[in-house]
Amino acid sequence: MDSSTVTPSDTIYVVIPLFNDWEALSLLLERMRAVVPAPLLDRLSFLVVDDCSAQDYRTLPTGIGRSLSILRLYRNVGHQKAIALGLSYLADEKVSCPVIVMDSDGEDQPEDIARLVAASEQQPGHVVFAHRAKRRERLLFRVFYSLYKGMFRLLTGKVITFGNFSLVPAPLLRKLAHVSEIWNNYPGGVIRSRLPYTAIPLERGKRLAGESKMNFVSLILHGLSTVSVLMDTTAVRIALFCVLAAAASVVGIGLVVVVRFFTDFGPKPGVPSWGSFLVFSFLVVIMQAFLISLLLVFIVLTYRTQPQFIPAIEYQSFVERREVIY
Repeated sequence: MDSSTVTPSDTIYVVIPLFNDWEALSLLLERMRAVVPAPLLDRLSFLVVDDCSAQDYRTLPTGIGRSLSILRLYRNVGHQKAIALGLSYLADEKVSCPVIVMDSDGEDQPEDIARLVAASEQQPGHVVFAHRAKRRERLLFRVFYSLYKGMFRLLTGKVITFGNFSLVPAPLLRKLAHVSEIWNNYPGGVIRSRLPYTAIPLERGKRLAGESKMNFVSLILHGLSTVSVLMDTTAVRIALFCVLAAAASVVGIGLVVVVRFFTDFGPKPGVPSWGSFLVFSFLVVIMQAFLISLLLVFIVLTYRTQPQFIPAIEYQSFVERREVIY
């Protein structure tokens, strides 16, 4: 952080991770000028986290908000890690300020910034997320997204109905920057951190330019990264499922023994024995449940003993420079 940088105390930073979406960013900033109330717009300072884009901007609009800077990264780290780096960079500011996280494509609508700020004022000390009341993606994408939310709740016991669009109050910024889990998944990291958070219903907008980089594969990877943040809880739930499967298999073996030797369905000459096949199948289930549980134990123990990556400490290794536009 440049020691000469002076940040007014009423500033609200807007962290925008970006990879090659410069056209959409320009349209987003122009839309900010049109829809964000002037008193609020004058408080906004934009920090664009350039995730080592393959192409650079030609021109960017100026005079929108208080300032616009680009945080250049040495390498491409992905959307979630870019957010973590932006938050960690701002956590070093001399004046602690609230931070809004939003995408550069326009799907996080600028007019909703005022709603996030109002919700934060009503619930101070809470991270405020935008709960997507209505989505505009294709039907197939929405179906798989619903399946992802259902699996997340089943595996973790948590409900996640929000994405990255959020407001982090000033007192929580440094704490959040020290949460290692935001490196893999920002919303999941907030849940794991046990910092207070809430969500307000906001409609998702349309992409302003270009095509979305989110597809079926990236959705699966995003879901896995979210679940991995809550690895301990997920491992315990899967282990309990394995125990239940093993117990059900033991009961099944007992029923097979009773039916085969104490009922009229016992072994008969010339008739294939279905009992031995079922017992063998149940034994396979028991063995698999034991091995999966053992593997989960080793994974959790390894996860707990490894040193954690703290974004607030390690972010400087990824930041090349801060480029001030105005």
